[in-house]
Amino acid sequence: MRPHLALIEDDPDFALMCRTYLEREGFSVSWAMDARAGKAVMHDGGIDLVVLDLGLPDGSGLELLRALRSTSRLPVIVVSGRGDETDRVAGLEIGADDYLVKPFSQRELVARIGAVLRRCRPPELPTVLDVGTLRVDTAARQASGPGVLLNLRPKEYALLEALARSPGRVFSAEQLLELIWGASWQQPATVIEHVYRLRGKLSRLPAPAPRITTVRGYGYRLDL
Repeated sequence: MRPHLALIEDDPDFALMCRTYLEREGFSVSWAMDARAGKAVMHDGGIDLVVLDLGLPDGSGLELLRALRSTSRLPVIVVSGRGDETDRVAGLEIGADDYLVKPFSQRELVARIGAVLRRCRPPELPTVLDVGTLRVDTAARQASGPGVLLNLRPKEYALLEALARSPGRVFSAEQLLELIWGASWQQPATVIEHVYRLRGKLSRLPAPAPRITTVRGYGYRLDL
């Protein structure tokens, strides 16, 4: 999918130039010409990065950035004709990810956007997890050992994947309920039952087979 940018800029000619170039470079762009419209665009969902001008007709871009940072870590590149150190420091301290002084080339803007998106992108999780003879294929949502495909129910698989991502780490029943069931209010007996069934299925793997260890008073971990 194309990265979706919010361009908050009150100069229509400059905004049109930026939008045309960015769309040609493979971005999707939503344009807002003042702070009020900018708030609506940013909170509408689906925005990957904000390009924010500081000089807006109905308010300060810094105030808009401050309000955004109180609720979100959405990446923001500030663009401004104010290039003195005080303004740059203020923007960065409030939470801008980069600061670009006008005039600048469209090519530089694209490069800055790409750099910020790369920095803010969450690290890719491995698609295959190997713990001893256990192999968890997160793309296929299957777990197996040499010559053995484990027949897991969806929640059993989710439990095993969570443990296999951090072997040796202790997870409390409450953490596992939140991770897998999305509700820590469920009874810990739910986890106990799934751990019991999963242990039985893991016992079918040849050595060195991982096992689920109960850490009394704390929770569960996956060990070799």
